[in-house]
Amino acid sequence: MKVKYYDLENKRAFITGGGSGIGASIVEHFCEQGSEVYFIDINEDESKKLIEDIKNKNYSLPTFIKCDLLNIKELQKTIADIISNKGPIDILINNAANDTRHKIDDVTEEYWNERINVNLRHFFFTVQSVKKSMIDNGGGAIINMGSTSWMVGQGGMAAYTAAKSGVVGLSRSFARDLGEFNIRVNSVVPGWVMTQRQIDLWLNDESEKELMKRQCLKEKLMPHELAQAVLFFSSEQSSGCTNQSYVVDKGWL
Repeated sequence: MKVKYYDLENKRAFITGGGSGIGASIVEHFCEQGSEVYFIDINEDESKKLIEDIKNKNYSLPTFIKCDLLNIKELQKTIADIISNKGPIDILINNAANDTRHKIDDVTEEYWNERINVNLRHFFFTVQSVKKSMIDNGGGAIINMGSTSWMVGQGGMAAYTAAKSGVVGLSRSFARDLGEFNIRVNSVVPGWVMTQRQIDLWLNDESEKELMKRQCLKEKLMPHELAQAVLFFSSEQSSGCTNQSYVVDKGWL
């Protein structure tokens, strides 16, 4: 543990897509802080493995709930059950996404809608679902995970970049609407993070050489570096921060 955020201890955090990648690191970091963590994912095997890893580190154990984010009613019920049975959610982390590449001519109306639903739609409905309990509880923190892909003009995944650019507008709108209730809304914007998925699918000698050329810091960006930023924006150490998009990309130009 590099930093102890005492105000995060026992805080109730809800994290989407927490079973692997950046989400898994976020879950682990909150557990290390002693938070009460609930995370959803569709991958049971990865999620159970994560819980075992956290158990072996003697951190607070999270609660995993299998949930398909494409089913908004299921998502809303999952959140409602936590609030009803455990209490208000203090921290919401909208992390779940999928950056599968696609060619322009291959995109159908159905595929487009599915990509937007996977990468943006559920962000709105999780916030809608936690809003009342946060207001009743005197405030909260919401962090929406974005991407620099649209900022740098990444090609080959137009639906994904469109959705991720939408995260910024959605976050700023929520920040304005919820600020009077002491609810802070920020987005954390990753560069190219070396999750196992990225390494397996897209990292090779050529892409790594280009990455090192474009980044100011000549080292790979790792999931824990995003989790560290998320912890900061979740804690009262960032009490003056809302309506912001904070880029963590090692200076990707």
